[in-house]
Amino acid sequence: MIEFRSVRKTYPDGAGESVAVDDVSLIVPSHRTVVLVGSSGSGKTTLLRMVNRMVEPTSGAVLIDDEDVRHRDPVALRRGIGYVMQQAGLLPHVRVIDNIATVPVLNGVPRREARERARALMDTVGLDGRLADRYPGRLSGGQQQRVGVARALAGDPNILLMDEPFGAVDPIVRRELQQELLRLQQTLGKTILFVTHDVDEAFLLGDEVVILAAGGRIAQKGTPEEILAAPADDFVAEFVGIAGGDRELTLRRSDGATVIVDAAGRVHGVLREEGAPRG
Repeated sequence: MIEFRSVRKTYPDGAGESVAVDDVSLIVPSHRTVVLVGSSGSGKTTLLRMVNRMVEPTSGAVLIDDEDVRHRDPVALRRGIGYVMQQAGLLPHVRVIDNIATVPVLNGVPRREARERARALMDTVGLDGRLADRYPGRLSGGQQQRVGVARALAGDPNILLMDEPFGAVDPIVRRELQQELLRLQQTLGKTILFVTHDVDEAFLLGDEVVILAAGGRIAQKGTPEEILAAPADDFVAEFVGIAGGDRELTLRRSDGATVIVDAAGRVHGVLREEGAPRG
C-alpha cells in the first residue's frame, strides 16, 4: 500500500513560491491500479516521483506499507520499485535482454540467471524472443515500451510507477499496450500508480481515478462509475466530458437494431443482449 499524508510541494520562483502539489492525502491500495489524471501542471508526475524519492515533499509524508520512504535508502528504494516512463528510458547501447536484466544484475543476481528471467518476461509482455539481441534503436516505439515494462517487472517489485508510459506511441499501439497492461495486472496483481493526461485511458485502466486540478489539488477521486455518475463540480464535469455532452449516450432504434449515439448523434456502437448471437 502507498499512502500520501498531507503532502505539499513548492518551488521557489520570482514572486516567492509556486505550488506543485497542495495538501494531498491519498491511499493506493495493494494490488490495485490508481490513475492520476490531469492537465499539465496539475502535479501528477510530482506525486508519482515522491514515491521513489525522485522528488522530496516540502511537507507531509509518503509511506509504503506504513513505512516513511524517507527512512529508506533512495537507491535501494528505487531498485525495489518498477518505473516505466513515456520514452521507455532504455540504455541505447545495451541489448534488449540486458536492458531488461539491469536491476536484477545491480541487485547481485548472476547475469545468466537475470537473462533467463528477462527472456521469460519478454514472453510475459508479448515480445518476440528473437528481439533479445537487438539494440533499442532497432525496435518500434511499441516494442520499446514493452521492453520498458519488462525491465520494470524484472526485479519482481510489488509497486509499479507508470508515468504516461503510452503517451508517445500511435493510437493503435496505445490501445494494444493498454490491453496488455490490463492482462498483466489481472495475472500479476501489482500495486500500480499510473499517470496520464488522457481521461479515457484513466477510466479504462484505473480501479480508482484521481482527478487533479491546477495547483496540485484533488478535484475528485473515486471509481470511473462514481465520477461519471456524480461529478464533484463543474470543473470535473467539463474535464471528463459530461458538461459538453460527450459522454451522454442514448439508445436509438435503427433498422431493427438498437444503436448507441452521443449528444451530437454520432453512433458509438450497437446494444446487444448478453449471449445474443452476432448478426
